[in-house]
Amino acid sequence: MATPGVLPVVPPSAPARSRGKRALDLALVAATAPVVVPLGLLTALLVKVSSRGPVLFGHERVGLGGERFTMYKFRTMHRDAERVLQQDPVLWNDYVANGFKLPAEVDRRITPLGRFLRRSSLDELPQVLNVLRGTMSWVGPRPVVPDEVENYGERAAVYLSVRPGITGAWQVNGRSTVFYPDRVDIDHEYVRDWSLWLDVKILVRTPIAVLSTRGAF
Repeated sequence: MATPGVLPVVPPSAPARSRGKRALDLALVAATAPVVVPLGLLTALLVKVSSRGPVLFGHERVGLGGERFTMYKFRTMHRDAERVLQQDPVLWNDYVANGFKLPAEVDRRITPLGRFLRRSSLDELPQVLNVLRGTMSWVGPRPVVPDEVENYGERAAVYLSVRPGITGAWQVNGRSTVFYPDRVDIDHEYVRDWSLWLDVKILVRTPIAVLSTRGAF
């Protein structure tokens, strides 16, 4: 019998086992470093001087095989954001009802700089560190919080059989404008139809999706 709150260990699927996918991840880290490193340092400085609190924000997510890991972002909220969320029943209910996220325009916890970082997706630059550590891939289903896995129902095993990604099929198809269960369908199709060529196509589409800011919370 499964222990409450503990996710089952799921065997890796073809994407997670692929040496080519891992090689692509590391090659992209090296290729983008001349841009990501200075841009990341500049963003870190802006976060530091614009509001009190740490530069990076670490949040628990569910990864390959159901293992939990810390996903990194540049902090976009005031430093007491988690406390405010947990102590405000109305805010928490809206958070859950909106797929475990809140639109920036109604989330009072977000800093002015944070709104820009979210629209531009610059807040996600530190996730390159997750790729280096092997807890994430450049392309894959978006990492979810533990409570969110139940939305995948019987297909949770499929979701948990791959590494989550910085970008992916959900991100280039509307991001936060796509809700459950459609999001589950998108993630399932990605795992089912996966190939390195599919990853390349998603990577090519990602800059267009970012610039459009469609679905950016």
